[in-house]
Amino acid sequence: MRRRRHRRAGRGRADRRGRRGRRGGPRRADRLGRARLLARSACLVVGNTGPAHLAAAVGTPVVSLYAPTVPFARWGPYAVPHVRLGDPDAPCRDSRAVTCTLPGHPCLGAIDPGEVAAAVARLIGSAS
Repeated sequence: MRRRRHRRAGRGRADRRGRRGRRGGPRRADRLGRARLLARSACLVVGNTGPAHLAAAVGTPVVSLYAPTVPFARWGPYAVPHVRLGDPDAPCRDSRAVTCTLPGHPCLGAIDPGEVAAAVARLIGSAS
């Protein structure tokens, strides 16, 4: 992504250790900071997780690396430009599985990094 002048802004799971509030969830300030960061972002590349929905809530386009374990029409990003990547007809479709038990992760394993970069370029181009 650096060659195309896109800056990665995410923090991995390792950075989140020790950043929990008293009730076990992220502190309110952390959530607000993430929302501000996403609101300033041109696009977010993410799996079907909370940050995808937070990005949609603040109007940031989403490249969704989406495993079809739940229906995309119901659980994918809403009301923002988005691109769905992943095999919607993979064997895990509508299984609600939390952990993949299939060798090679057929729903997401075939996504090429070039597809992700092209989706980002398309969304950034549509946002201009």
